[in-house]
Formats: sequence, structure tokens, C-alpha cells
Amino acid sequence: MAITIQKKLITSVALAVLAVAGCGAPNNKTATNGSASPTANPTTAVDPSVSDPKTLKVALLPDENASTIIKNNQGLEKYLEEKLGKNIDLVVTTDYSSMIEAASSGRLELAYFGPLSYVLAKTKSNIEPFAALKKDGATTYKSVIIANTNSGVNSIEEAAGKTVAFGDQASTSSHLIPKSMIADKGLQPKKDYQEAFVGSHDAVALAVQNNNAQIGGLSKPIFESLVERKVIDNNKVKVLAESKPFPQYPWTMRSDLNPELKEKIRSAFVEMKDKNILEPFKADGFDAITDKDYDVVRDLGKTLNLDFAKLN
Repeated sequence: MAITIQKKLITSVALAVLAVAGCGAPNNKTATNGSASPTANPTTAVDPSVSDPKTLKVALLPDENASTIIKNNQGLEKYLEEKLGKNIDLVVTTDYSSMIEAASSGRLELAYFGPLSYVLAKTKSNIEPFAALKKDGATTYKSVIIANTNSGVNSIEEAAGKTVAFGDQASTSSHLIPKSMIADKGLQPKKDYQEAFVGSHDAVALAVQNNNAQIGGLSKPIFESLVERKVIDNNKVKVLAESKPFPQYPWTMRSDLNPELKEKIRSAFVEMKDKNILEPFKADGFDAITDKDYDVVRDLGKTLNLDFAKLN
């Protein structure tokens, strides 16, 4: 069961009710064998409390400290309440897997995924992407591979025999992309280097800074933010390489939401201009995006022979 951290204290009883409501919600039953995402039956009437709920649960990606994420996104909460006329509950799950599970059981109305976690969630959830983060006019971003400055590592090839820190297994920029960059140099996990999954992007950077891992991979925007906030000392950590561009983090919504509500949600994100709200995302705004934009991520998973079912 997904464990969430929210702006308001939720009792264990409330969590139980949430789980039962999510599992029993009409048109949110999902495939359990990792096949294509489920499709709602167009002839079945949708319960208004499900398609147009009074409260929208909005999940934010657990790529940094949960309490910090909630605190930094109070502006987003107020903005969505005003634009949509709904109560908003911000949610941060314990990890990517918990977020995917919550989406698959219909317990989230909106969710901000990483590219890979979206691809994984899509295989078992009735969700659709509608907007992606935009920075400097583009809806793409990069990963970086970093190293401890005292480790003696000066190139990706020198990862051989070392410990490499990744974030969550379902992360694109702190697992899939950096692992592919290392693989391009002919190095494979377990055979050529030890891999350590430490959970979040900031944990990757700290593991490298503390020399618990000599090398690590994470999102370039997040790494730059950690350095800017002096969480990471760039005298102790250096960048070895950066990746090619990949599609940005997508916002998704439940596909069985009321069409009018879905349009309001799309408009609210595409029209978002408040810099204070966008700052936590390190974004200039959000632009429309579709599922097809993430085929490149699916292809990268195939190249690495990743078993998406196991990652789920």
C-alpha cells in the first residue's frame, strides 16, 4: 500500500477509506499483467463523484525530500483550487512504485511523473499525459553523471570497479539515462561496477559527495539546484558528462474524469505564468504533450533490456 505524506495529517482510518474507495471506483479497474493500459467502457455511466470529485488528489514526484516538496508547492495548491473550483490535496508517496500503484488503483486525479515512471504507470493505469515542463522554450531535459572529486574518477570509463549511485529504479534521469550512458562505454552493472539505488536525486548527489559512491547519475536541473542551494559543494563533486535531451516530466490525469474538468485542467497548466508557482519545478511553464512523445523512453528501456514488469 502506498504511504503518502500530505500537508494535513491523515489518520490510518482515512488511509484505509481512501484505499477502499480507490479500489472500488468504477472505470478504474486496471490490468494486473503489465499489458496495455485499461480502457473505460463507453456504455457505462460514470459516477459523478468519481468523474468530477470535489477534492482532487494531486501527486508530486518523490524525487527530493517529501516535506520540502509539499512546502514548496503551496502556491500550486492555491492556484489549482482557484482555477478548478476544487479542493486540492497534495500528495508525495514514499517512492516511485507507490506512486505508480496509487495511479493504477485510481486514487490520484493528477500526477506529476518522471518520463520512465509515467511509461511504467501507463502500462497498468487509465491515465493520460497532458502537459510537460518547459524550460528555455523546450520540453526536454538532460541527466548528468557526477563523480567525487577525490575519487580519482575523471571519465565514465573509469566507473569500472567502482560503486555507481542511482536514484529510484523507476526514475528516468537518475537511473535509465545515466545507466545507458555507462552502457555506451561498454560497462554493465554487477559485471563491471556495483550499482546502488539510493531513492532520490538529492540522495544520489549526497552519496557521491560523501564518497559512499564514487559516481552517480541524476537530473541536471536538480543537480544544479542542489549546488545553487549549497546542499552540494561543487568542490567535492564534479560533472563527468551530460546526456542528450529527453522528453520532460509529464503531468497526467485520470482518463475517466469529466471532459469539461479535463479541459479546465489542461488550460490551468498551459496558462500557468506565476513564477513563484513554477519555481519549484525550475520551469518557465508547461506545454501540451502526448503519450507518443515518450516512445523514446520505451525504446531506451528495450535497448537496456530492462524488464518493465519487474520495475513496476
